[in-house]
Amino acid sequence: MRIGILTYHFPPEPAFIPGSLAVELAARGHEVRVLTGFPDYPGGHVYPGWRQRWRHETHSRGLTVRRVPRYSTGDGGVRGRMASWLSFAGSAALVGRRYFAGVDVLYVHQPPATAFASVALLRRLGRVPVVLHVPDVWAEQAPADTDDGRWAARVRAAMTRTYQSAAAIAVTAPSLRDAVVAVGTDPDRVRTVLNWTDERIFRPATASASARNLVRRDERCVVMHAGTIGFRQGLETAVRAAAALDRTMDLVLVGSGADERRVRGLAEELRADNVRFVDRRSPLDMPELYAAADYQLVMLRDLPALRSTVPGKLQAALSCAAPVVASAGGDTAALVERTRAGLSCPPEDWASLADRFWLAATIPPPARLDMGRRGRAAYLRDMSLPAGVDRIEQLLREAADAGSGRKVSSERESHIA
Repeated sequence: MRIGILTYHFPPEPAFIPGSLAVELAARGHEVRVLTGFPDYPGGHVYPGWRQRWRHETHSRGLTVRRVPRYSTGDGGVRGRMASWLSFAGSAALVGRRYFAGVDVLYVHQPPATAFASVALLRRLGRVPVVLHVPDVWAEQAPADTDDGRWAARVRAAMTRTYQSAAAIAVTAPSLRDAVVAVGTDPDRVRTVLNWTDERIFRPATASASARNLVRRDERCVVMHAGTIGFRQGLETAVRAAAALDRTMDLVLVGSGADERRVRGLAEELRADNVRFVDRRSPLDMPELYAAADYQLVMLRDLPALRSTVPGKLQAALSCAAPVVASAGGDTAALVERTRAGLSCPPEDWASLADRFWLAATIPPPARLDMGRRGRAAYLRDMSLPAGVDRIEQLLREAADAGSGRKVSSERESHIA
């Protein structure tokens, strides 16, 4: 097939899903054309060595990447993001019609940032069938100096228009399907495709001596949280739970984030000597650190928008055959329970999490290994790169075939008339 890909972020930005999908589709023999912006995430400034210009294309075997300018100021506020999104929509609309001429199907990776661009581009592409890949449903608030919510409404309206016009929609969590259907999308056109992880990095490993020295102090059970220490994770709950079990287990927090100072302060206030902090590490180091710990901790706060979120650290842990303790609701907890890859409890309930920590520490090591093996098997079956790309490739092929049939039918009716 000749496949167009529209995505707001693309490597070298941390945009693993659209990046790996494009490479894999090209490796399978498809002609793939990507339309994206110049890399500026997360700082909002174009990366060193890059310069925004209109004619920038790179070519590799079966894969062409065209980058278009967009507004980049480093402004992390809502207004700055909206200016960037709208400027990308204008650039994509100007370039997209010619660049995507002749494609059989268009894949759109649609977080909110792509909403305006997809609407503008679809008007110009006419009958090209579209497959949307929806990672989340937007819950953005209006700018602080407004109270009418018009901006949020515009984004939701743009996303809804593309939902309703798409030939097929892939959602990254089961409950996202309900949210997409609720805005008027045909349920038969919505399928769940769980995200994959970077399998070149996240795979079963053996803990090195240096990894064990970094993570472990003795033979007590170690539960490790790796990643952002921020608002969405609510790691204060984990600190309180660990503090109640100071002679039973260790909690090791690897990473950093906006809430790190507050979480450290709480650990000091509670005198939780079994809570330790490790600076952010390279992703390449993580499989060995996973292997040095006994469990990986997945934390999400009790917020409606997060119930339909499956954080990437869960796939990474499962791919590494690491058993999991999940303090989360919705799809994340359901996935852990369904795969029997670990333990779960309701979010933001430190007493329940302390109970899970205690149970995790009492489970014998062979049973922990079985959890990890079940998680790894479930990942390979349902979440791996080949499994995910197979499902998206099938959606693209069905959409392209249906689009071709519509065109033939339309031309035939025109000829008869």
